[in-house]
This record gives sequence, C-alpha cells and structure tokens, in this order.
Amino acid sequence: MTRAFRWLFPHPLLTVLLAVIWMLLQNELSAGMVVFGIILGIVITKTTAVWWPERPGNIRVGRMVVYCLIVLWDIMVANVEVAWIVLTKPNSKLRPAWIVVPLDLVQPEAITVLAGTITLTPGTVSADLSDEGHSLLVHVLHTDDPDAVRDDIKHRYERRLKEIFV
Repeated sequence: MTRAFRWLFPHPLLTVLLAVIWMLLQNELSAGMVVFGIILGIVITKTTAVWWPERPGNIRVGRMVVYCLIVLWDIMVANVEVAWIVLTKPNSKLRPAWIVVPLDLVQPEAITVLAGTITLTPGTVSADLSDEGHSLLVHVLHTDDPDAVRDDIKHRYERRLKEIFV
C-alpha cells in the first residue's frame, strides 16, 4: 500500500466495517449514506489510530468470515437455550459456574475477540483476564459439566482464532 493510502486509511477493514454498520443503523441505502458512512469510518479510524500502534498482521479473512458465521449461529442457538432455561427452570435448579479457560492465544486482538465472542453468546460472560493474559474467567448461567464448557470454548472458538490470527 502506498504511504498516502495508509495515511488516509490507517485501518482499511475497520473503515469499511464502520461504514457498513452506519448504513445498517440508518436502514437506508443511498449515495449520501454511503459517502457519509465512509467519511465516518475514515474520521473514527484516524482519530483512534494513536491507540492502535500495531495492526494485527496476517489475518486470514476467509477464516474470519467462517468464524463470524459460526458465532452468529451459536448466538441464535444460545438465545433459544437461555430462553428455555429461564422459562422451565426455577432459580433453585440453575447450576451457574465460574470457569477458568487457559489460553493458548497470545495476541491481544485474538484474546479480545474470544472474550467478546463469549460475552456476545447468551448465557456466558467473560468476567476477567489474568494479569499475564494466560487465562480467562468465564461465568456460565447453567451447566452440568464446567469442563465440557471450557473444552467447547477452546475447541470451537480459540482453535479457530489461532488459525485466523497467525
């Protein structure tokens, strides 16, 4: 990329993502909304670029798309499961749990995506990251097997994130 392009678009994918989100929020597709969304994307990324000294390198976009589809599916399924739990189980029958998930991820961006994924999925919340960044504390609304939840997070999400953030 040329120097002028990098100066104008410090984070090109984030610029496009912010523009798309703007258009979705406006629920209107017009030339003016597209231009304004791109301007917002440029201004926001330029303004926040000082807090992004290093961009994550070598992100596999194709695998990220697959990951996003898996997360969207999991969010829909978890919505139904949580609704079922809330409607059918009295509070005394719930088995909430705190689970420590040891992390193999080392990149802060990948850890952030994992924590966000867990929090976005109904019934689970990322509560804390260890000081060294080696483990994530997760709260689960209801589980009979905390180890299975930990293994599912590591296999379903962390494994894929390791493939995305190389």
